Amino acid sequence: MDPFDNSVSHRNETEDAAESGDSRSPWARFSSWLDCVCVVTFDLELGQAIELVYPHDVKLTEKEKTSICYLSFPDSYSGCLGDTQFSFRLRQSVGRRGSWFGEDAYNRDAPVTLQRELAHFYGYVYFRQVKDVSVKRGYFQKSLVLVSRLPYIHLFHTLLQNIAPEYFEKLEPCLEAVCNEIDQWPSPVPGLTLNLPVMGVVLQVRIPSKTDKPGGSPLKQAPKEVCQSPTMLPTIHELDLFKCFQLVLIHLQMLWELMLLGEPVVVMAPSPTVSSETVLALVSSIAPLKYCCDYRPYFTIHDSEFREYTTRTQAPPSVILGVTNPFFVKTFQCWPHIVRLGELKMSGDLPKQVKVKKLAKLKTLDTKPGIYTAYKTFLHKDKVLIKRLLKGIQRKRPSEVQTAILRRHLLELTQSFIIPLERYLASLMPLQRSVTPWKTPPQIRPFSQEEFMGTLDHAGPQLTSVLKGDWMGLYRRFFRSPNFDGWYRLRHKEMTQKLECLHLEVVCDADLLGWTKDKSEVEIVDLILKLREKLMKARRQQLPVKEGVLDKLDGYIQTIISSLPEDLQTVLHRH
Repeated sequence: MDPFDNSVSHRNETEDAAESGDSRSPWARFSSWLDCVCVVTFDLELGQAIELVYPHDVKLTEKEKTSICYLSFPDSYSGCLGDTQFSFRLRQSVGRRGSWFGEDAYNRDAPVTLQRELAHFYGYVYFRQVKDVSVKRGYFQKSLVLVSRLPYIHLFHTLLQNIAPEYFEKLEPCLEAVCNEIDQWPSPVPGLTLNLPVMGVVLQVRIPSKTDKPGGSPLKQAPKEVCQSPTMLPTIHELDLFKCFQLVLIHLQMLWELMLLGEPVVVMAPSPTVSSETVLALVSSIAPLKYCCDYRPYFTIHDSEFREYTTRTQAPPSVILGVTNPFFVKTFQCWPHIVRLGELKMSGDLPKQVKVKKLAKLKTLDTKPGIYTAYKTFLHKDKVLIKRLLKGIQRKRPSEVQTAILRRHLLELTQSFIIPLERYLASLMPLQRSVTPWKTPPQIRPFSQEEFMGTLDHAGPQLTSVLKGDWMGLYRRFFRSPNFDGWYRLRHKEMTQKLECLHLEVVCDADLLGWTKDKSEVEIVDLILKLREKLMKARRQQLPVKEGVLDKLDGYIQTIISSLPEDLQTVLHRH
């Protein structure tokens, strides 16, 4: 058997090239946070049009520009007067290579739910519509949009609250100054607390790391000396879940299951703010599990994927769409799950909860708020939780406390579901003692759904969750979802890399020089080339090996080379 065969599949060359950006290139630090800033305005002849993209040399395709234009204004039905903030998510044009392709150091250390997107942009919008007699239509309408690959919802909306009102007054010079300030920010590094100065304020944020304990409170690190006292942001990405879910509290269990299973869902909301916040809250409800399907916090009929998502000939795709235009009621009649939200109404002290209704009732434009679905949940509702939250409303409990209760419940629910899967997956890993220096690393055993089901009686979710119901049925359905596929691929890749690391460490502890004593030159050269390839691949993939292992291996290679005749040494040094 080949002593140093590589069992980890090779990455694409494009992936290998991607590291965390060259800090000397123009706008390198800026682009580790934002791709660009766009200003979208209303032009009487053109309709919505991009007035400005900054930095000026950013290349957006025409298709991307058109999409940003339409997604940056509320639908005319929303009637948003004053200032409105919301988010969208946009598919990157095919064949376009962004500045972030492949696995940069950030994605390696960030939680999966906060990784940099490779095929999508997020848009964070601050839209202003105010009466203005000097304009032909009688209204000033403009949006300032931050375009990024990072899902830092809270940070970017806070940033917009600081810069947008000022920008609308002072225009381009103000934007240029802000972008130059952002270009001085340190890059986002998971685990670090950073000070981000902008327009006379210093935002202090902690970038979450994948080694953080889920649900733990962020560490407070001593800030570096700064002139202004920093404004601490408690989170860069979390939403006010209670505000987002207050109309559907009694249906949380159903919504969590629909997300877990990657079911097609349309959220119809009265404004892009409610639409985008609800979709993003739904996606985050299964954290720390990554939602691996497509989702559009705000979606319009002008979207380039509109046709793809509304064809009648096939089952709807796994996607969550947030919409505001009543036209969509007719378009999405054939979709299996529609969440229709109205304005917040109170019945006594409590927000009026929407009801679950039959899909057949979804016909007219004045359809009542409700969840239109025939879905039957696998698990029973947590009535204790619902009672606690409703009581909290009556007692005027602060929203952040209600949100903390909600987030903890959803986290515990997801963990109860995922822990048995993690435990079973760990049992597929070869034993450490079976990893030896002179053999290919052993293979990870394949995942068997039936074998996993057999573990549930003694190691299932009932150990950590009080919820009763058909957990088995939920797992079987989950195995058919994109979320299972995404979770399994990621975990399998991590396990394969761990095996590769173990193998490297074992190789480093072996007596390599002793092995070469009775070997021919051909065998020794073969060993050197294989060790070299292992070393290069470990560095290229940034494998999480113990400190010093790669340098030690490098030293071994040099020692073995120097034991060879000079002509061979020259050849090996040249390659």
